Amino acid sequence: MKLIDCPRDAMQGWLTFIPTTQKIAYLNALLRVGFDTLDFGSFVSPKAIPQLADTAEVLAGLELEPSSTKLLAIVANLRGAETAAQYSQIRYIGFPLSVSETFQQRNTNKNIREALDDVARMQELCARTGQQQVVYLSMGFGNPYGDPWSPEILGEFTQRLDALGVRIVALSDTIGASVPATIAPPFRELTAAFPHIEFGAHLHTTPTTWREKVQAAYEAGCRRFDGALGGYGGCPMATDELTGNMPTERLVEFAAEMGEELHLNKQALAEAQVLNQGIFAAQPHP
Repeated sequence: MKLIDCPRDAMQGWLTFIPTTQKIAYLNALLRVGFDTLDFGSFVSPKAIPQLADTAEVLAGLELEPSSTKLLAIVANLRGAETAAQYSQIRYIGFPLSVSETFQQRNTNKNIREALDDVARMQELCARTGQQQVVYLSMGFGNPYGDPWSPEILGEFTQRLDALGVRIVALSDTIGASVPATIAPPFRELTAAFPHIEFGAHLHTTPTTWREKVQAAYEAGCRRFDGALGGYGGCPMATDELTGNMPTERLVEFAAEMGEELHLNKQALAEAQVLNQGIFAAQPHP
């Protein structure tokens, strides 16, 4: 079981700018924990996500040795991917490809066809740089816009990604719409149909529904989970109100119950949680 902690997702919609030095200290604390991957920042328009306009500066301050944690940066277009590709420290370049036409426009100002063209070019870019693309199928468990959704649609998108050579696909909740009945079937069908692709779960949740969501994905074959300490954050492009991220500490708890060995530094995790509260609990939630 892999854990991907996503401070980027926790920070991106925060209204009060988090100082760069504070971000660096927090991310360095997370690097000491031993997560598989850290979704640390994004190369997108500062007008769209002003909170992450300092991603390059933050990256320069990260203490990557001796941590084994890999870095992931989110981009919204080919230009962002080209910027991310300049940094050899970044292992993964993540792109949100929505199965909802409405959300694709809201999130990247492109339609799905144009977004798929970007995915193809980014895949070629990653092949040249030795990095790896992670595609997030956003609105992966339904959407509030009335756009079509079904496990079959997710399968069709995955087939296109498979043909391009994409090998990590994360089904993304985005707004907290997922329930076990919409989580289990896609993971069960996709993991069986595409055994060579690593499928992840990027779930958003309320405090009372996290376990049933994680369990549904796990029992259906998912072993890659995104979370954010404290459950803070969400996508500011999706709806007017943010639904919190899956709390990383709950994923750690679930992994222990399942007998999954994560090899985390518990003292470093506790220290990161203190810094987390210093950043988020001390500021008003958007």
